[in-house]
Amino acid sequence: MRKKIIFMMVMLCGIATTSMAQIKIGGKKINVTKAVQAGTDAAKAITLSDADIATICKEYMEWMDTHNPVASPESEYGKRLKKIIGDITEVDGMKVNVAVYEVIDVNAFASGDGSVRVCAGLMDVMTDDEVFAVIGHELGHIVNTDVKDAMKNAYLRSAVANAAGSVSETISKLGDSEFGAIAEALASAQFSQKQENQANDYAFEFCIKNNVDPYAMHKSLNRLVELFESGGETTSKVQQMFSTHPGSQKRSARMKEKADKHTNK
Repeated sequence: MRKKIIFMMVMLCGIATTSMAQIKIGGKKINVTKAVQAGTDAAKAITLSDADIATICKEYMEWMDTHNPVASPESEYGKRLKKIIGDITEVDGMKVNVAVYEVIDVNAFASGDGSVRVCAGLMDVMTDDEVFAVIGHELGHIVNTDVKDAMKNAYLRSAVANAAGSVSETISKLGDSEFGAIAEALASAQFSQKQENQANDYAFEFCIKNNVDPYAMHKSLNRLVELFESGGETTSKVQQMFSTHPGSQKRSARMKEKADKHTNK
């Protein structure tokens, strides 16, 4: 049975052992070590290099793959994915890896290290060409550095949350999971209309380059709109993709216009 995708990520912080690690001010415990580190993290987030972000993205995906059911290459979904993407392992000089999570969500997402994960729920409701277009869209977010920028912002937000957690025992327990805060920030992050259109344009060209239906991106977006408007259980499964990838209806119409122009209709 497929499970609902796990977006929370945990990385336990080290526990200070010195007697000066905690002090009390105004009746509140303050973890000095943590507070100082949090401030350092917040400052560092502003100047993170591409290599730093790539490392964080890589660690994020390693955890995600550990805590979600990844379809094996021999599984039904694994074989279908192989059929869809063929031998594509590099895009624009960047190594990419695509895999399927056997979860019910109608969703897909990318990470700045070149990873794309497609949920089985999305594969269940889309054709091969439509899935290919969605993968192209997510690759577009990587190539355009959208996901790296989102990760940087999420890291900064988690560092700030960690600093706040240093003055409250209750909040501290929630904030100790820095990657949990990052995952939460990523789950609620929303790409701009410009970013979405650029990712769609990338997917459009990606499909044409690989001899895939030029209407595939339009059809995949239209499929999401239909599922969302139909109501019922499917609506909740597609909600996450709608919240992080806004304006699907307008973007669908835009991609149809591009495909019509390409095919001279």
